[in-house]
Amino acid sequence: MDGSLASRLKQFDAYPKTLEDFRVKTFGGALVTGISSFIMFILFISEFNYYLTTEVHPELFVDTTRHQKLRINIDVFFPKLGCAYLSIDAMDVSGEQQSDLEHNIFKKRFDEHGKPIETVAKKEELGDKSAEALKALNATEDPNKCESCYGAETTEHPCCNTCEEVRTAYRKKGWAFRDPDSIDQCKREHWKDSFQEQMNEGCQVYGYIEVSKVAGNFHIAPGKSFQQQHVHVQVLTLGKDGKLSLNLHDLQPFGAKQFNVSHDIRTLSFGVPIPNVQNPLDGTNVSAESGSLMYQYFVKIVPTVYKKLSGEVVWSNQYSFTKHRRPVRQMSGEHGLPGFFVLYELSPMLVQYTEKRRSFMHFLTGVCAIIGGVFTVAGLIDSMIYHSAKALKKKIDLGKAT
Repeated sequence: MDGSLASRLKQFDAYPKTLEDFRVKTFGGALVTGISSFIMFILFISEFNYYLTTEVHPELFVDTTRHQKLRINIDVFFPKLGCAYLSIDAMDVSGEQQSDLEHNIFKKRFDEHGKPIETVAKKEELGDKSAEALKALNATEDPNKCESCYGAETTEHPCCNTCEEVRTAYRKKGWAFRDPDSIDQCKREHWKDSFQEQMNEGCQVYGYIEVSKVAGNFHIAPGKSFQQQHVHVQVLTLGKDGKLSLNLHDLQPFGAKQFNVSHDIRTLSFGVPIPNVQNPLDGTNVSAESGSLMYQYFVKIVPTVYKKLSGEVVWSNQYSFTKHRRPVRQMSGEHGLPGFFVLYELSPMLVQYTEKRRSFMHFLTGVCAIIGGVFTVAGLIDSMIYHSAKALKKKIDLGKAT
């Protein structure tokens, strides 16, 4: 009974064995075996490395995380503009200047050859800094003093103890601030000297700001910023004669070659870095062929969540952009400003990337496919070489016999 069952089972053997005496081993077969074994090993290593890599699955959801803050990372180099000329400001979609946001922006001076001048970068605040100037001044001088506003005094603000306060008082009156050398406060603070000293320098602006997660914009442009009737304006102008002046209502043309806003965007990102994602504006170099050019970058931000295998969740953003360049004829908030402008808006959709390990069964399937495929192809090649050599030898033997 056992012998009969064994005999029946042998009929299902899909791999019948040939007798050892009938096997012929050839040099060609050994060569094909060695090459096929090497190919199997290389493909196995490749499949194993592929199995060890993580698989990233993208998904799309509606973004409901508007309560979070948006972090903007900036690193832009201006080779033709000194740090004293540049102002950094951010505004939200309503046009209100965001003055109470968290930020950590620094400016570093470079000479005309691109070499750093200062080893310690200067921290730059956003918007009007008159309160800080007053605080620094009061630390060394009489806190009870009341200096002249040169005719721009009001009952609410009868005193102007700093150059910034005189400028603010003139702005409220609608007067042009043309000659800072005639103002004692500005002369004492050497306000104009810094502009003359940095006439041919460059500046690196870098750091980050954190803003509300709503549409808005930020810009780096020549001038100082104020808030006037809910309109954001820049008030530093440079005349054809090279004189600096502050002007709001008496719009005066300025020399086209004075403000060259050539820039190198080393980094512009929103949020923390995402693995294997390159920011599209990183490494962008723009050379302005003339002065008084306004560069606008319209950025579409897509909130992104990256879930790692370790369980860590990274909240960040991706973005795409379009850019626009146009010349500016006059330095006014209405007609535009020369500078670097980024206008961003957020997508209502959220992209989620999830890291997953690859299936072990898929790995086994791939290994079996490699072994079986290479073994089959190698067998066909070996058979073709063997029969070809055999037929050629037969023809040679027939030729010798005749």
